[in-house]
Amino acid sequence: MKSRSLTLALLVLALPLAAAPRQDYARQWPLQLSRDDGGAYRVELDPSVYAQAHSAQLRDIDVIDAGGAIVPAEVFAPEQPLARAPQRRSLPWFPLPAAPAGTNKGWELISEVETDGRLRRVEARSTAGDTAKLPQTALLIDASAVRAPIQALQLQWAPGAALDAAYSVEASDDLDHWRSVTSSGRLLDLQRDGQRLVQRRIAFDAVGEQARYLRLTPQDPQRGAQIVAVEAELSATAAGAPLQWRELKGARVQLKDGGVAFEYRLDGRFPIQQADVALPGNHALQWRLDSRDSEDEGWRAQAGPWMAYAVAGQGAGDRSPARQLASASRDRLWRLRASGAVPGEPVLRLGYRPEVVVFLAQGQPPYALVAGSGRAARADSPLSQLVDALRQSRGNDWRPAEASLGAPSDLAGAAALAAPEPERDWRSWLLWAVLVGGALIVVGFAMSLLRSGKTPQA
Repeated sequence: MKSRSLTLALLVLALPLAAAPRQDYARQWPLQLSRDDGGAYRVELDPSVYAQAHSAQLRDIDVIDAGGAIVPAEVFAPEQPLARAPQRRSLPWFPLPAAPAGTNKGWELISEVETDGRLRRVEARSTAGDTAKLPQTALLIDASAVRAPIQALQLQWAPGAALDAAYSVEASDDLDHWRSVTSSGRLLDLQRDGQRLVQRRIAFDAVGEQARYLRLTPQDPQRGAQIVAVEAELSATAAGAPLQWRELKGARVQLKDGGVAFEYRLDGRFPIQQADVALPGNHALQWRLDSRDSEDEGWRAQAGPWMAYAVAGQGAGDRSPARQLASASRDRLWRLRASGAVPGEPVLRLGYRPEVVVFLAQGQPPYALVAGSGRAARADSPLSQLVDALRQSRGNDWRPAEASLGAPSDLAGAAALAAPEPERDWRSWLLWAVLVGGALIVVGFAMSLLRSGKTPQA
């Protein structure tokens, strides 16, 4: 079965791909391969590629061969193509009463919290009614000791009846204010004819989720699982892929409500995951961070309110940690708002982890990465299926061979960023011209008859 899936993936990838003109892109970077027989390669994107990318989804980043033909390529999050087993960590959890389906009411939590944020005791009371009548199928998960983003949750439950349950996920840093978290996956435990189908994983987006506490609620309280253990699945490269930072200087803006904000422009399509504020001297201010992609859009909340501080002392002193965003953002425009007077001009620091492009060595080398286009878009390819097939075939330690970016050179430059002109339907225009011309001839003939006073005969 493994060899069959690998062969199928390779056959799909071997299909001929249409060539796209180099002049559809603004710049190119020659790709230097670490070995000639790698087959599949990965290259980490650098700031120059992000600065050139035009598409908010990085669809205008692609790989071409020596003849200019597009080869199968895909943009991956930093941890995806490494094919290493994820790290797992057990998490403390507490059962909660599940609110009835279709209600927006939740819980009143009475908790005892250690100084480091760990939960010592939790007592839950439902605002929807008597908790004694509600099944204890919701969970409060204590993730305060986890310092890396959680990619997914793995849940264990006691064997029993068939299970098919979908869960909603919420996150909080203080147990009072909760926000919804985008997640995928449902819990399954089904058996038939001696075979068993089990699904224990609830996954988050590629950035992961980093909050002190998580709350899982079954969409149907009566169908939730009786959980016995919870594990956090962490990225295997969380420690090996440090954040890179863009430091932005902004402009002070007077708001309509009399407040003051600072606006910034990001110089590329970076996948921003964290934010920090730098100010000179000692300070402690509460901040809110918003973003948008263009001036025609409204501002969207990204983080806050949170307190950023710096206090001088022995050695380097103390300063607040960076703030994790709810999800990665590639917006161009950013805005900071403070709760009080700002002593100086704040520098906005935006952190990200570089993504990688994985491509198949199809066609003729040498290969080049191209980026920046208003009219070309990378086609969908089954690269993720190929990576999974190779993991199964070659083991979890397999990873694509390394490639690196060479010095960039211009192709079409800024001209490639212009949107394509809409195609004109010349056949329709010609048909309308013939019809209008025929109508004018008929009108002219009728007018000549009216002037002569003659009645047209049959």
